[in-house]
Amino acid sequence: MRTIRQVFAVTALNLRNLPQRLASSAVAVVGVGAVVLVFAAVLSMAESLQRTMLSTGADDAAVVMRSGSTSELNSTLLNDQVLIVANAPGVLKDGDRPVMSAELYVVTDIRKRSNNTDANVPFRGVQAGAFDVRDNVRITEGRMFEPGKNEIVVGQAAQSEFVGLDIGQSIRFGQIEWAVVGTFEAGGSVSESELWTDVRVLQSAYRRGNSFQSVRVRLESPESIETLRQALDEDPRIDPDVLTERDYYSSQSQGLVQFIKIVGYPLTILMAIGAVFGALNSMYSSVSVRGKEIATLRALGFGPTAVLISTIVESVLLALVGGLLGGLLAYLVFNGFQASTLNGVSFSQVVFNFAVTPELLGQGLKAALAIGVAGGLFPAVRAARLPVAQALREL
Repeated sequence: MRTIRQVFAVTALNLRNLPQRLASSAVAVVGVGAVVLVFAAVLSMAESLQRTMLSTGADDAAVVMRSGSTSELNSTLLNDQVLIVANAPGVLKDGDRPVMSAELYVVTDIRKRSNNTDANVPFRGVQAGAFDVRDNVRITEGRMFEPGKNEIVVGQAAQSEFVGLDIGQSIRFGQIEWAVVGTFEAGGSVSESELWTDVRVLQSAYRRGNSFQSVRVRLESPESIETLRQALDEDPRIDPDVLTERDYYSSQSQGLVQFIKIVGYPLTILMAIGAVFGALNSMYSSVSVRGKEIATLRALGFGPTAVLISTIVESVLLALVGGLLGGLLAYLVFNGFQASTLNGVSFSQVVFNFAVTPELLGQGLKAALAIGVAGGLFPAVRAARLPVAQALREL
């Protein structure tokens, strides 16, 4: 209890003297705040992108592509193969009609609103069953496109990120004008980055004949994926890859998320090292200017443990202030901020919103506290070991 009271007393004295070391303390606070800001921004980008991709997928829906395809972009399925998939066991039926959508996926150029540069945007041809397969998609404004017409519906994220996609506008891709007739939402998933039209119209516009790139089916149950996979593997007329939607989009996001972390983590670590040195400088300065105080306290009976702990506590408190400021700034600047990036697998833009969650802020504060402990440890040891006579002579 005596040591605890001494720690509180010395810590209170240290904090009262902070105005005398304002410059060095501010360096430590700003350094830690910058680390937490970058840490939260990088992790928010990676996790938000992954969440956007994974929220697209369902366990009771499957994506069927040609075997060996890394994405829909390099897959091809003929009409006869689509019929084989539609009638395979495990596919949910609505009466006699399989719940499915054979789809074509192309990439087109549209200008961004933010910087007026061209970006690759997914343009997907779908069948009428597309909304039945994806139960989180619904038209929010306007209407659905009419089969056989050059009409498109656009995802909310694509509409807000790219120019020319407002309802009533027309946009030219190649030699064809497309009328924007509706907007859809998809629970914040990657589907909201896409443009949709009638698959037969898209086949004609891009001269794809009677071919498709993927078939999406609703399964009778999540366990039916194995039934479907086995049936298609045993059919010599088709050589498919069969994945649940969740697994498909998880594989799509892994490379990009890893790239963001590979770039972001070293930057965060380098900044953290700089922040540690900033904290060291601040605390060494604190110990230096308070040599007389420390000597006096030691002469009055305050033990070295109280001096050591109080110095570390001061460093941790400064780091905590920096962490809170960095976290607050990250939340105000990045939370809800919409951005887009290129998915290297599909070579198209993915639009997503940053989400600075309490979990991310908590991890940032843990990093700040670790910096505070590391930055205060060695100055604290020096202060605790400083002989009373030597401290008085240094002044």
